[in-house]
Amino acid sequence: MSIRRSILIRVRVAFFLMLLGALLILLRILQIQTVEYERWTSKAQENLLSYRKIEANRGNILAADGSLLATSTPFYRLAIDPTTASDEIFKKDIDSLSILVAKYFRERSVSQIKNELKNARTQNRRYVILSRKRFDYQDKKYLMRWPIIREGRRRGGVIFEKIEKRYRPFASLARRTIGFVRAKNDTSSHVTGRGLEYSFHKKLAGQNGEALFRKIAGGHWMPENDGTQIQPQPGLDIQTTIDIDIQQVATQSLKNALVQNEATYGCAIFMEVETGEVKAIVNLGKNRNGTYGENNNYAVGNAGLAEPGSTFKLASMTALLEETNIQLTDTINTGNGRFYFFEDLAMTDARAGGYGRIPIKKVFEYSSNIGISKLVHRYFNSNPERFLTYLDKFHFTKPIEFQMVGEAKPYIKHPTSEHWSGSTLPWMSVGYEMKISPLHTLAFCNALVNKGKMIQPIIVKRAIYANTIIEEYKPKILVEKVASEQTLYTMQKLMEGVVKRGTAKNIYTDEYGIGGKTGTSEKWENNKYTEKHYTSFVGYFPTEKPKYTGIVVVSNTKEGRYGGKVAAPVFREIADYIFKKYLFKPIDNPKDKKIKTPQMRSGHRMDFAAISDKFGFRKESFTPEDWVFGKPKGDTLRLEGNAVNMDLVPNVKGMSLKDALYLLENRGLQVKFVGTGKVIKQSIPIGRKIQEGREIVLTLK
Repeated sequence: MSIRRSILIRVRVAFFLMLLGALLILLRILQIQTVEYERWTSKAQENLLSYRKIEANRGNILAADGSLLATSTPFYRLAIDPTTASDEIFKKDIDSLSILVAKYFRERSVSQIKNELKNARTQNRRYVILSRKRFDYQDKKYLMRWPIIREGRRRGGVIFEKIEKRYRPFASLARRTIGFVRAKNDTSSHVTGRGLEYSFHKKLAGQNGEALFRKIAGGHWMPENDGTQIQPQPGLDIQTTIDIDIQQVATQSLKNALVQNEATYGCAIFMEVETGEVKAIVNLGKNRNGTYGENNNYAVGNAGLAEPGSTFKLASMTALLEETNIQLTDTINTGNGRFYFFEDLAMTDARAGGYGRIPIKKVFEYSSNIGISKLVHRYFNSNPERFLTYLDKFHFTKPIEFQMVGEAKPYIKHPTSEHWSGSTLPWMSVGYEMKISPLHTLAFCNALVNKGKMIQPIIVKRAIYANTIIEEYKPKILVEKVASEQTLYTMQKLMEGVVKRGTAKNIYTDEYGIGGKTGTSEKWENNKYTEKHYTSFVGYFPTEKPKYTGIVVVSNTKEGRYGGKVAAPVFREIADYIFKKYLFKPIDNPKDKKIKTPQMRSGHRMDFAAISDKFGFRKESFTPEDWVFGKPKGDTLRLEGNAVNMDLVPNVKGMSLKDALYLLENRGLQVKFVGTGKVIKQSIPIGRKIQEGREIVLTLK
């Protein structure tokens, strides 16, 4: 019995062991199958074919004179198909190529590169990234001389992956206006962005192409080059109205004022009266580190929507002249500088003790809040809708439909609104209880000196393809005539008086006439008005025959600083530059009719060539350098080289401000300047090693 039981136990144990062995074998088979399936799946994914987008070359954004404001610069990444080259070429040149790649890119050792290429060739892998670093076209030309790579795509397997990078030759100049675009994701054609890049994206972007790609190891996509690709169509160039020289002067002048007044932000816009072309638009805000940069669209967008203060008296005074028969010699009592429309709500004037009884002409020149608000209250209080009718006629109640996306919508109260109160009309008359953009104020001022015609400011004048104009843009007429001839004449005389005798007399010059209006409003924060000020000046010049209008805003200034002292000097500095460059005509001297060579002393070779060709001067060149010194000798220009090194401070003496800024800011220096004309002095010596972020001061004359 015990023997049988022992045998039975042994049989059971043997059976159990056999069953366990079979189970282990089955698990091993399943494991192998899983690994093989994963390998197959991975291989299938790696060899996935798909048609993918080929980005079109993006169009350029040009200044008015054709200078590049934004362009797409091609960069490349180096990859190779190690299976393409013949055995003879691969064996002969693999060592040399590995050494060159390791030395040039400094990412991996020679042995690592060599082993990877050999293994990839053995495993029939058709795509190896030799370096993840990006390089430009000049580097590409150098790399094309290397072993195997010089055999090209078909015989050597080289793959230069093109990557477009947007480049702004003038660095941060007009950065917020130029803007940017970003794709929402890799597969979507939808983009987000700001500025001209976004507003004109469809024209700049062109038409993307399509090609067959194979997904390989590492999630990379390799072009198949099977001949089925659809070629991309490049985008159009857009030519703006921006004048680079005016833009640079406006930027530096505004920046200086922001620093001096410890302001939060500021903007400046200058435009041609008759054409509506914006020649400069600057937006500067304080960054976290205390510096100023183009970080928001204060001139046009919601960030700059604010109570304008006394510049709005242009609209109030125009409405009064149109509605009534008041004369500038009529007087009004402004009292002691404080007037209560209601028991607890006082209207005040800037002058302590007030102005007393003064003519309406002085009310405007001195910017008396009490005087203007009492007049508007007297003539419009019984019918405030009538005042709003004028604001509607002056186009203050609706957007201008500027060419750039993101224009702010004006906020103007209406008597039917629940927010309208008895104090609204008098406070509105002096630029409170409303919000408008600087662009709106400028457009109205421009209408007052453009024979009453309000035109839509424009910043892009044409779309171009290969030097052929595809589309031209003309400004729309927003209002045929904002006021009568008599009112327009009177308003111009009032604005001239502001500069000759009033709140902006500090910018008066007898060289040419300036007219305008100052503005100062208290900033509303935490449900109350503060001592921080929004200061502005809007004006035009020359008064004899207006050619340019402009507005300057400097916001959140120190306590007690007003538009006449803060914003108006910036306007004058920019206007001086424009007048001297474009409007000043020296008296002819009949004794000196001999044509002389141009007085450019230093600049870019192409500029010298253009001037010489235009005026018929001979030129002699003794250098291959792009930047040169011009040495006039009789009717001949001798061009001598001005060697420019990226690591050293260049010699910018004799250059225009535009050229000097281009060279210095692209080397990371912070430029400040004084004066106008050519550079005669630079604070950092020539040849000194560049320290990025360091300030350099230029003296111009």
